[in-house]
Amino acid sequence: MTGERVQRRLAAVLAADVAGYSRLMGVDELGTLEALKAIRREIVDPAISGHKGRIVKTTGDGMLVEFASAVDAVTFAMVVQEKMAERNGNFVPKITFRIGINIGDIIIDGDDIFGDGVNVAARVENECEPGGVCLSDDAFRQVRGKTALIFDDLGERSLKNIDRPVRLYGVRSISSSPAITHTVARETKPLPLPDKPSIAVLPFQNMSGDPEQEYFADGIVEDITTRLSRSRLLFVIARNSSFTYKGKAVDIKRVGHELGVRYVVEGSVRKAGKRIRITAQLIDAATSAHVWGDHFDGEIEDIFDFQDQVTDSLIGAIYPRVEHAEIIRAQSKPTENLQAYDCYLRAVAHDYKFTQEDNQAVVHFTGMANRLDPSYARPYAFGAMALARRKNFGWIVAPVAEAAEARRLAGRALNLDSDDPIILANVGWVHAYLLEEVEEGLPLVSKAVLLDPNLFSARQSAGWVNLWLGNLDAAAEHFRAILRISPLDPRIFMSQNGLAFVHLLSGQYEESLNWATTAFRQQPNYLANRRALICSLAFCGRIEEAKQAALEALKQAPAFFKISEIGRLSPFRRQDHIGILAQGMRIAGLPE
Repeated sequence: MTGERVQRRLAAVLAADVAGYSRLMGVDELGTLEALKAIRREIVDPAISGHKGRIVKTTGDGMLVEFASAVDAVTFAMVVQEKMAERNGNFVPKITFRIGINIGDIIIDGDDIFGDGVNVAARVENECEPGGVCLSDDAFRQVRGKTALIFDDLGERSLKNIDRPVRLYGVRSISSSPAITHTVARETKPLPLPDKPSIAVLPFQNMSGDPEQEYFADGIVEDITTRLSRSRLLFVIARNSSFTYKGKAVDIKRVGHELGVRYVVEGSVRKAGKRIRITAQLIDAATSAHVWGDHFDGEIEDIFDFQDQVTDSLIGAIYPRVEHAEIIRAQSKPTENLQAYDCYLRAVAHDYKFTQEDNQAVVHFTGMANRLDPSYARPYAFGAMALARRKNFGWIVAPVAEAAEARRLAGRALNLDSDDPIILANVGWVHAYLLEEVEEGLPLVSKAVLLDPNLFSARQSAGWVNLWLGNLDAAAEHFRAILRISPLDPRIFMSQNGLAFVHLLSGQYEESLNWATTAFRQQPNYLANRRALICSLAFCGRIEEAKQAALEALKQAPAFFKISEIGRLSPFRRQDHIGILAQGMRIAGLPE
């Protein structure tokens, strides 16, 4: 230092980024870049100028903006989000922002700004839902009572690399839709605890120093979660809801409230050569007290024994007198070939990304797993499901050949293991959806739920198979169970879409529209989401919106949205249900 005085000032700092930017770029790089340029030119830059803001810097998917007033910052943010919502009704690709606002002391360095005020804004933005605006408590105090906006207290959050908890507030307009209001309510109101011991296994930290080993640590957690869920004496949160906390600083009490569980497991995996150490600790979410902790060391070849030790120790710590019969039954080793297991974990990691390239990777890695170990059952079922999922997203290239291969893989999986609920859930869904053998799929998915009522894929498959068969009450029961088992799951849009169809076929059109809108916002590329949204808009009398949604759907997958294809592409068995969907599609102007 040369005695030069550091320049500081108090400012409102706004951080924004594009939700799902990597996925958007992977699907349509040039289209995404052009859309972002248009959004800057037509929406963001004029709004910044109109609210006396200054762009400090931009990145590929985000920006940092300084305002002299917190009121100007939050007003700007809401203007942008409202205009983005309007734009997303008419354009592809759909782009949504997350916006976080803080007010604090900043350091000035030329045109750039630094300091705690900036860091907190960035972390607040990380906590935002896509399409949302969040404020820190400091920013909220400056705008309270000065706007016509509604502020929802989201509670204190432990933000990554911030040394103190920060209370956050969600912002919405008075005219917020029921779907948006429902989302806020879900975030702020703790879920009730089940009537039996409840647990969530958080992502384990990869301590190997190699980012490529992330999938290995994730796979360990997935297997532990699966084994725990086989005990009917436990309520176990599904893997994907737990994984929404991956890479974040975690407040255990907040996790307990958001997931509705009594216990939380966190830990780490360190893999070095042939040696591995798994460390885990069990925490009472209500008190943050450590109930149990231990570590396990050994050779990589003994990984399955490690998982058994960790699981049995967790059971013993949570419920000392619990009978281990279900756990013991689940302890059969999936494969002794660690290379095959490694490939299966890689396939699982790709499956959660919902892109065509990742879908091809799932097929590749499951095939490789079974070439390494032809007796390893799960990759066969997982590969069959990946081929069937192509129908969901319009990715099928060779329908007859892909269906035949899916049938072969599904049959091989069942022949090897007909008592694994994951295999039963996947194979049952393949038969019902891709092969259009809905009646044959029902006993498989029903058995999967019986064996593991906490398994996301079992409930998901059972919900859709019952929906296609016309068992609307049973379908709704399974879909709603998913909302409780895995409330933060990135695949939750499938269950929300299922509930949209349940309400649509029951004549409850407003409720159907709420669920369809919620599902569509999360995953617009899922073709069934578009169909439910189009029909719901039509039956709610919002004809122009239904017609616009129909035009966008035809651009994405014209064959899927032909009325004559309803029964084949979505295997509904009841003719009156097909008739309802056909009527909604005709109102929207879709072709016969």
